[in-house]
Amino acid sequence: MNESFDSKSQGCPFCDFPIHRIIAQNELAFVIRDEYPVTPLHTLVIPKRHVSGLFDLGTPEMNACNDLLLRAKDAIGKEDASVAGFNVGVNIGAAAGQTIFHCHIHLIPRRHGDVEHPRGGVRHIIPGKGNY
Repeated sequence: MNESFDSKSQGCPFCDFPIHRIIAQNELAFVIRDEYPVTPLHTLVIPKRHVSGLFDLGTPEMNACNDLLLRAKDAIGKEDASVAGFNVGVNIGAAAGQTIFHCHIHLIPRRHGDVEHPRGGVRHIIPGKGNY
């Protein structure tokens, strides 16, 4: 493995993550349940290398994260048959709401009726922009 993929940042909550909380992994990324879930089974896919945002990942890391994203989606669907959709999101930068500056991808399971009007999905990040 390329040594640059081992880059860690002291004090980063995702760089020295407790192994017992990891539910899946590959050489370059791992999967955990979100500690503050938006919905049940809200999951995070996290590259092992410390980089701030998604656009800082190399192609092998993007592929590794995508592989785990698909595996996590399938596992969630098997665990909970009420899951009818997903929101996938990444906050990049403080202006976008990022609070942990180690790239992580949110996989948020959605169920019919979990909100009254789901139309617009992630567009609701900016109040009033989800309804069009």
